[in-house]
Amino acid sequence: MATSGTDPRFPFHELGTPEHQAPLPRDCDLVVIGGGVAGVCTAIFAARRGLRVVLCEKGRIGAEQSGRNWGWIRQQGRDAAELPLMIEANRLWHELTRASGEDIGLKQIGITYLTRSEAEVARYEDWIKVAADHGLDTRMLARGELARIMPGGHLGGMTTPSDMKAEPWLAVPALARLASREGVTVREACAVRTLETEAGHVSGVVTEAGVINAPAVAVCAGAWSRLFLARHGVRIPQLSVKASVAATQPLTGGPSGGMADERLAYRPRADGGYSLAQAGFHELFVGPDAFASFGVFIGEYLRDPGNTRLRPLAPAGYPDAWGTARSWAADSQSPFERMRILDPAPSAAKLEEVRAAFEAAFPSVGPVRIAAQWAGMIDVLPDVVPIVDAAPKPGLWLCTGLSGHGFGIGPALGRVLADRITGHDAGHDMHRFRFSRFADGSQLEAGPAL
Repeated sequence: MATSGTDPRFPFHELGTPEHQAPLPRDCDLVVIGGGVAGVCTAIFAARRGLRVVLCEKGRIGAEQSGRNWGWIRQQGRDAAELPLMIEANRLWHELTRASGEDIGLKQIGITYLTRSEAEVARYEDWIKVAADHGLDTRMLARGELARIMPGGHLGGMTTPSDMKAEPWLAVPALARLASREGVTVREACAVRTLETEAGHVSGVVTEAGVINAPAVAVCAGAWSRLFLARHGVRIPQLSVKASVAATQPLTGGPSGGMADERLAYRPRADGGYSLAQAGFHELFVGPDAFASFGVFIGEYLRDPGNTRLRPLAPAGYPDAWGTARSWAADSQSPFERMRILDPAPSAAKLEEVRAAFEAAFPSVGPVRIAAQWAGMIDVLPDVVPIVDAAPKPGLWLCTGLSGHGFGIGPALGRVLADRITGHDAGHDMHRFRFSRFADGSQLEAGPAL
């Protein structure tokens, strides 16, 4: 379903009529699980390497967090290991958009961070050195520029003019259509229930529509990855947190770029409105995985406890709900079929706070009214960078735990994963993204929470 760039609503709250219903082959070279940005881009680049690729999505392409995020394509503030990948992703977004032939709202708008904290100013200054090492155009803002960008007594800020935005629910479906034209078999409403193995090596998958034989499988399943992998004895310390977003009605005379401080994040939209959220605020639903991961996540929680609100019970059907099955047979319905689209209710009170903050900061735009609001579940890892690596099961590959950074960097992660699957060099140092860091005694170090 193509959606107009002037439509402010997130379009995939329900399954609706799937766009991609290609018949499944009996055999292929690679099955990709998950139709978010990472899965779709992995499929595109693997097909360009000559593989026969099948992409299976349990619900709709881009219907979960890949289509629900802020739409930032951000280099600024990245973990130092992510930054080279993100610079590549900026280039790939242009290339893929041209190849798609669709208007996804891709635009260079610049992204700015502002702060009222002297300690945060110092962190910005440290990160500027990382940016300079990579030739990035990030710079610190002069004191006189701060109030012109947004009133509010900020002490410092940094900006990256080359950063961009796109409309996520337009971009990911457009890329899936590109993948289909380039030979990928794309199938929506088709959950992968289990892996098939032979002599310890992945040999295919069992989907709800039948078996696909394949020597390689890439799990790019976002918030569902941990549940699927644990069913097959592969353990990762991944949790999911809820983030809420609002879209305003069209406004005139508002700011031209993207900005975040401790209270508010915004960016202009293709429909003339703005996407609004509270930077850094998340909600964690407590379930079995959250309890099991308390020790490994406590450090990240304590870095900024005020921005993570604990909710006592994960709703029924969520990946970490108490009632969600942890084991199921290949010939029976899986949790992925019981919840085709993970569609959490947005935090209306929090979004009203950010709406009021935006209206107060920019009174010249007039009354700010919310046109739509939604929420998504962000898959996070304790050190806030993804796993992009082979799993300890031959033939199984992972790109998950994108930790709220995934939309912008997705094309580069997909390219890297496809090249590694096909035996080519990643082109970047991928040590930071290895699977083994959670099991080999490594000291986990979270990158800058910028």
